Formats: sequence, C-alpha cells, structure tokens
Amino acid sequence: MLPTIYFIRHGETDWNAEARLQGQRDVPLNDFGRVQAEEAGARLRGLVPRYEDLDYIASPLSRTRETMERMRAAIDLHPTAYRTDDRLRELTFGEWEGRTWREIRALAPEAAGAREQDKWGFVPPGGESYAMLAERVAPFLRELRRDAVVVSHGGVARAFLALLGHAPRDEAPRVDIWQGRILVLNERQYMWV
Repeated sequence: MLPTIYFIRHGETDWNAEARLQGQRDVPLNDFGRVQAEEAGARLRGLVPRYEDLDYIASPLSRTRETMERMRAAIDLHPTAYRTDDRLRELTFGEWEGRTWREIRALAPEAAGAREQDKWGFVPPGGESYAMLAERVAPFLRELRRDAVVVSHGGVARAFLALLGHAPRDEAPRVDIWQGRILVLNERQYMWV
C-alpha cells in the first residue's frame, strides 16, 4: 500500500506570474512564492502531528528546493535535511519553454491544437508528454516506503493523480495544481488542504 504523500507544488515564480512555460528551466521563486512556501509549512504543521518523522523529498530544481527549505525552516526543521530525486523534475516543454501559450498558439497553431486534443500523449518539440512523465515518476511511487512530503511541480502532481487512479489520463493534465497548498494523496483518496 502506498504511504501518504503530502504534495506541495513549488511557490510562484515570475514566469508563473507571466504564464510562461517553465518546464525544466531553473527559474527562482519570487517574493510571493517565498511567502507561499512558508505558508505551506504552517499548513503542514497543522495537518500532521509528527511532521518531523516524515520523509522529505524534492525535485532538484531551485524553485522546489527553496520551497522545501523555506517550508522546513518555517516549522523549525533543519532547512537542508531532505533529499532530492531527479525523477521529480517538471515535465519538459522542450523548445516551448520560456514562451506563453499565446505565443505558442501564434508560432505553432497546429501543434498547439494537437496538444489541446491530446494533452496526455502530445510531445512538444524537444519535450516530453505526460505519458512519458508518468513513466518517469511511476518507479518513485513504487519505491516510496513511508509517509512523505514531496515538493515538486504541477505536471508531476497531475501524473501522480493519473497513476493513482484519481483522474482519468485524458483529464489529469487539466487539473489545477495550486501553489502554497498541500495535496494529500494516497491510493484511496486525495484532498487539498
């Protein structure tokens, strides 16, 4: 049985605020994102009585690491006493990274339309599909042995929802994944806190 995952999407970046595709670009948190990270710590403290006993794992990108470190500091845990896992990196959008959807629709309307028709299976130029991302993160879920805080990205959360059967694959890429909140996941259910 899968342990409980307390999933936190990294705090806001300037690219989030501008609606730019970040993918695997290493874009730092902005000031609002830093506040969101600290608020996530307060939520975690109120949610899990023995939060210090959880496993703490983050994507290696700086926005997730800073979110983890600020969240841990906010709950009086050593900021850097966690591990990273490369499989938790965001979905890569390849050549589309750094652009807004508006720019992509103007530059590549057919490809943008194809993605809209099949968000799960579409592979952007030089990027990866949600199906590919799910293959990458599935072993992470299988290897998880105890309840954990996972700080990662929206795409990873959507892949988790599909892999755990909480969202059909064609709908999972459309699920909103909020920053600064905690998505509690296990095999039976999921909920936002």
